[in-house]
Amino acid sequence: MQLVFLTALGIGGATVLGALLGFVFEKIPHKWNDAIMGFAAGVMLAAAVIGLVLPAVEITGKEKIWIVGIGLFVGAIVLNLMDKLTPHLHKLSGMDEETHKNNQSINKVLLFVMAIAIHNLPEGLAAGVAFGGENVGNAITVAVGIALQNVPEGMIIIAPMLMAGIKKGRTFFLASCTGLVEVIGTFIGYLAVTLAQGILPFALAFAGGTMLYVISDEMIPETHSHGYERMATYSMMVGFFVMLMMDVFMG
Repeated sequence: MQLVFLTALGIGGATVLGALLGFVFEKIPHKWNDAIMGFAAGVMLAAAVIGLVLPAVEITGKEKIWIVGIGLFVGAIVLNLMDKLTPHLHKLSGMDEETHKNNQSINKVLLFVMAIAIHNLPEGLAAGVAFGGENVGNAITVAVGIALQNVPEGMIIIAPMLMAGIKKGRTFFLASCTGLVEVIGTFIGYLAVTLAQGILPFALAFAGGTMLYVISDEMIPETHSHGYERMATYSMMVGFFVMLMMDVFMG
């Protein structure tokens, strides 16, 4: 439980770190933003497959692999329903505007912050569910993957709020709150699978499905919308390989 607690703080802290970097690199060029986000996408892809989906398959075996399939699709569907309630992140982030002007409404930016927070909940659940299993190495892989993805996410949330005229102190507070959602999600996921071990393979697959959905629906389109898709692709491959090496050496 202590390791889960430290992991929850680490995941939430990564968002806070990203927010601090967002103040330093407030006007990061699209080229480098796409490279960082591409790397994060590769990290999350490896974490989802290695730390969640494959362990779920190991538990179910060939006979019940359909449970993994159902979990994957249910996870994706849940995220899809959440997208119906909150707009796509890349459309509200402000990162796709070449000229930044102080003309964004507070409501629009706060909706963006809410969308980030809602999307962070399944990531926290994924980390908690991973620790509910017996393989601590896989759980750490998932946690590290999510944490590394949270850094650029924390960075991009800062600029839109500052451009809307929100004070720096409140901007940092709101960005930190999006990380707190993941901390809460981590404990919920861990407690859920600890109390009901029978749902572990489904829960692992569900968490993997939510992460795969975020990668395909949010992160990759964002990194391929500014003309730097080649760099983003190679960055994603680097991120995937880094997590693969971590898993090999930690395993």
